[in-house]
Amino acid sequence: MTVETSPVIRTVLPGSREASATGGAPPAGPAAGPVIETRNFDLWYGAQHALKSVSLGVPARSVTAIIGPSGCGKSTLLRSFNRMNDLIPGVRTSGQVWVSGADVLAPATDVVALRRRVGMVFQRPNPFPRSTFDNVAFGLRLLGIRDRGELEARVEQSLRRAALWDEVRDRLGHSALQLSGGQQQRMCIARALAVDPEILLMDEPTSALDPTATARIEELALDLKSRYTIVVVTHNMQQAARISDLTAFMLNGELVEVGETRSLFTRPRQKLTEEYITGRFG
Repeated sequence: MTVETSPVIRTVLPGSREASATGGAPPAGPAAGPVIETRNFDLWYGAQHALKSVSLGVPARSVTAIIGPSGCGKSTLLRSFNRMNDLIPGVRTSGQVWVSGADVLAPATDVVALRRRVGMVFQRPNPFPRSTFDNVAFGLRLLGIRDRGELEARVEQSLRRAALWDEVRDRLGHSALQLSGGQQQRMCIARALAVDPEILLMDEPTSALDPTATARIEELALDLKSRYTIVVVTHNMQQAARISDLTAFMLNGELVEVGETRSLFTRPRQKLTEEYITGRFG
């Protein structure tokens, strides 16, 4: 069916640049201010206008869900936060993206350092054909860490944070490909956490998992938000409702509505949001 878009509504989050400029209240605490911000952000894949003037603030130490139908720009927006879209030929952008106050799109930005600060977990588990230990230690070794004791301590810490240590502690030297799908995804999360990022991006992290493994990943996200800022792209609206503090609804490359999750699902401000969450399209 053809869906007509309505004017984009966005929330000005406490502590954002716009809130400060308009007299908004300052952050209530260390977890209140946005750690990711976009303003009038556009992205094109060649002639395709994939993101259209997206302005969004992501609060620190929280879970933000990005929902919407296939092809609406969710994953494209997510990959913009750590410039993964740079790997696609023909991509160009306009507007602004900040991470912790730093201009992500500036020519001088160290993209490798950015991706260390902004870790990513993909739709399907992507373990390297190495041992579980070597998978989790991979980024640490790239950073030049060679001391075996430090590697062991940080691998254990990361696996504990990913709620996987007790399941793999006796087989760290075995191939990660021998782990179950859910364990592989948690190992990939541990691999991302090992380099101590500020932000964890998750692109449909449970779409290839069974319900039990999905529940473990959701529990993990809720646990990790006390330490990290988490942004999750998901088609599963029930999942967004279960784990997120803030939800952003996208359609046709536009940010239609963003707000506190409970309010957005029970009292959406936009008709398009209501139609999507009630299953009338998408």
